[in-house]
Amino acid sequence: MRQITVPSSLPTLVKPTLDTPFHIDYDWWERKGLCIGIELRTHLCQEHQAVFSEYFDTGKMDWVDEKTGEVTQVDGLQHVLQVHCSKQPGYIKEHLSLVDAIFRVLLANGNEPLTCKELSNIVGHSPEKILRTLAGRQVYKGIRPAPED
Repeated sequence: MRQITVPSSLPTLVKPTLDTPFHIDYDWWERKGLCIGIELRTHLCQEHQAVFSEYFDTGKMDWVDEKTGEVTQVDGLQHVLQVHCSKQPGYIKEHLSLVDAIFRVLLANGNEPLTCKELSNIVGHSPEKILRTLAGRQVYKGIRPAPED
């Protein structure tokens, strides 16, 4: 029997579990040639859909994390979603698809990685259903396991 050696430079793929944290991989959008700004617009509240209807490129802005004081550049739409739209009643609506609901939760949470168990408590679907959806071959809206620190 032949033994195959895997180079140490290749990442080890691990099957996600209920405790695997997921996040929105913004690089995935770039690699796929997709514009996340278009997707973000669909998640704006009605007030901000009207405000941003005339603007295609909202640009980047500095955002300060209140907990750490870290300054990062974020998309203007992403910022509005996080600080205003996600706080509106009905932002996580019952009629949303599971993927849209998870996407909105991650946007509202500043893309802080969450496990299937944590997502389940927010979106109301079982952690097992969330894992089956997110851990399959298809990547939905860039939602992928978060890299380990």
